[in-house]
Amino acid sequence: MTVNSPMLITFTIYIAGMLLIGFMAYRSTKNFDDYILGGRSLGSVVTALSAGASDMSGWLLMGLPGVIFFTGISESWIALGCLLGAYFNWRWVAGRLRVHTEINNNALTLPDYFSNRFEDSSKMLRIISALVILIFFTIYCASGVVAGGLLFENTFGISYEKAIWLGALATIAYTFLGGFLAVSWTDTVQATLMIFALILVPVLILIKVGGVDTAINIIEAKDPAYLDMFKNLNFVAIISLLGWGFGYFGQPHILARFMAADSHQTINKARRISMTWMFLCLAGTVAVGFFGIAYFELNPEQAGPVLQNRERIFMELGVILFNPWITGILLSAVLAAVMSTLSCQLLVCSSALTEDLYKGFIRTKASQKELVWVGRMMVLLVAAIAIVIATNPNNKVLALASNAWAGFGAAFGPVVLISVLWKRMTRNGALAGMLVGAITVLVWMEYKWFSLYEIIPGFIFASITIIAVSLLGKAPSQTTQQRFDEAEAQYQVK
Repeated sequence: MTVNSPMLITFTIYIAGMLLIGFMAYRSTKNFDDYILGGRSLGSVVTALSAGASDMSGWLLMGLPGVIFFTGISESWIALGCLLGAYFNWRWVAGRLRVHTEINNNALTLPDYFSNRFEDSSKMLRIISALVILIFFTIYCASGVVAGGLLFENTFGISYEKAIWLGALATIAYTFLGGFLAVSWTDTVQATLMIFALILVPVLILIKVGGVDTAINIIEAKDPAYLDMFKNLNFVAIISLLGWGFGYFGQPHILARFMAADSHQTINKARRISMTWMFLCLAGTVAVGFFGIAYFELNPEQAGPVLQNRERIFMELGVILFNPWITGILLSAVLAAVMSTLSCQLLVCSSALTEDLYKGFIRTKASQKELVWVGRMMVLLVAAIAIVIATNPNNKVLALASNAWAGFGAAFGPVVLISVLWKRMTRNGALAGMLVGAITVLVWMEYKWFSLYEIIPGFIFASITIIAVSLLGKAPSQTTQQRFDEAEAQYQVK
């Protein structure tokens, strides 16, 4: 890919804009509550778009279109699973979690919520959930660093080792400075860039190849299997792809957006905005990969970089099809997808280390200023570890994201979902379910039994464990059940 001045200028302006937003958020951050949850002040638009942008990481513009270009439309089952999972997460969890976290001692993090929701005096829930966050989010952060590295390597022709540092530095900077507000405000800008890019690129591909019918005819002539939704997929494979939807109930960076909304009434409007945005983005990314097959079949002399690394397809098409100024904007959209999720992940890891471990066990009476600065230091620490993991250039964005997604979906998903729907759930049920979910995912990742995506057995086993252990044990205390009833009553007030 040839770098030119317009591309470089556009890229630089975008990064400078993100840093400016980080500085503005820094000025608005007064205490630790502001730094990790924005003072629960997000309106419906920011809640919706920041939740979407934090969800759709580099896999949206790199991993997913790449695998569809390579395999065909059958991989779009992932997109359908994600749409269903996101919708039910907004419908069943979002508003309730916003109310429950506030009533349960104004919990700022998921470990904090679990500990308060179940009156866990042993603090085991806080410790285990914080460790789950650190283990799986470090892997997830690494996927973002890899995506950013590939972008900078491909765009500027620098070595991968330098590229991963360059790709991560801007994200680290504004997250370090502005915390949650910076992450949420930048997410809103980044979500706008992403949807612009994912509508524009497929449209121009179709114009270049002669329309939808022509594109489909070209793809069918190349290999009819590209059009088969069931290509090489048995029941287990389809369920595995749809199973990505289970992950939404347990992703801390998405759930934090629900917790930060200014009220639970904001959630309904935010849901409609977010689901519309998500549908358009996923349709766009599927179209890029699918119709990209037709474009490169007609233009095989331009296909070299994409055949070498299929995750470059969106970037290469952006360079080929548009003038350099537009290309710079499109490549900024790729960086936006990477930065929006990576910044959220860094912040959630920082909050787990600071709120749940440092304040919870080391400095229980730490001042707000001290906690903010410890949080900033933790951002740097987690980022450094993620960069080390990402130094392997053979890492695939979608594979790393898949592993982390499954870990959170199975460990936290059933605990979060059942905790806001069932007041009979107990502390031992939550702890046992969390452990069973996390361990199942780690073991299944190693042995790949039945070729089933590990999130599905992890989610099912964790859910069964939570219900069984809760019913076999002593019922929650009267105060725990009263808080649940109070939260549910408040949620029902529209």
